[in-house]
Amino acid sequence: MDYENFCAQILESNPKIRFATAYDEWAVKVGGGMREGVTNLLSDKKENELVNLSVMDWKARKEMSKWLGKTIYTLAEYDKVKRFSFYLGDDNLLLVSAEKDADTNVVVDSVIKLYYKNLG
Repeated sequence: MDYENFCAQILESNPKIRFATAYDEWAVKVGGGMREGVTNLLSDKKENELVNLSVMDWKARKEMSKWLGKTIYTLAEYDKVKRFSFYLGDDNLLLVSAEKDADTNVVVDSVIKLYYKNLG
């Protein structure tokens, strides 16, 4: 998959989406970034910490999938933003942040549709 293009499509799909980036299992960015003109709320150091925590959470959820089934996505809602983690197979993790007033179902549905569209 062309993750750079995939993340660009996510940003284009909804003006409420601030950030869309895919990472591998080692927390290495494989594509995407911040929407142009949007200010990052985190320093580079804090963003790296959040990515590493997200990857560790992803690995823990993969272990639980033996009993609960595969995790599709998780959502953390903060005072300022919503942060989604989408589990792209066994190898990659997609992090998406959106404005607080973004419609959760719209974001989730559009990201999942774009994922399957880009698989083929």
